[in-house]
Amino acid sequence: MHLVDDFLPGQQAGTRVTAAQIATGAAALGQQLPEQSVRQLATLLSELAHWNRRINLTAIREPVNMVSGHILDSLAVRPHLCGPRVIDIGTGAGFPGLPLAITEPDMEFVLLDSNGKKISFVQHMIGELGLSNARAVKARAEDYAPGSGFDTVIARALASVPRLIELSSDLVGEDGQLLALKGKNPVAELEQISTSPTWVYSVTELHVPGLEAHARHVVALRRKQSES
Repeated sequence: MHLVDDFLPGQQAGTRVTAAQIATGAAALGQQLPEQSVRQLATLLSELAHWNRRINLTAIREPVNMVSGHILDSLAVRPHLCGPRVIDIGTGAGFPGLPLAITEPDMEFVLLDSNGKKISFVQHMIGELGLSNARAVKARAEDYAPGSGFDTVIARALASVPRLIELSSDLVGEDGQLLALKGKNPVAELEQISTSPTWVYSVTELHVPGLEAHARHVVALRRKQSES
């Protein structure tokens, strides 16, 4: 890739983030991204930094920190996706949904949030990036009724695991999964559902380049299969 000279303008020269940093970080995750995907991810961060100056979309303000905190943190869960239909509940400014939609063009994504300003940004980026496989929906997870369940329901730092199950169980397809992206291993939360007659779970530690000092885990939950 010839991306070394591509950059995202930050508030000052010291915050310029090269597209090469995105490609390098993704490679450290074991993901070799096409040049088009890297450029789309770079455009996403450029627009996010621009909008963030006027609207408080994300607590991460500097583009250099957005690479790890938003892009790579989102891509880290990519290997855990399954099935063609994915919904990102509480997507906020579009994470992890937008990076996943960019890098998984054969999957269909719904990005759901009740915050109008954030969904407006997500809708803008879907159009700006030409993402025909993604759509933004302004709604609460508990109020959204799509008609059929999803193969993967994903939520990043939205609520406790028991609360996530309450919010999204109707969105998870019969053979689907719920992915909860967490910081520390949520042992106490999982103890509350350890005797659940409905759900089983597994926990995987994630290693995100640039976030080595911060614990990252993904909890995968599936319905128990009924005994025949």
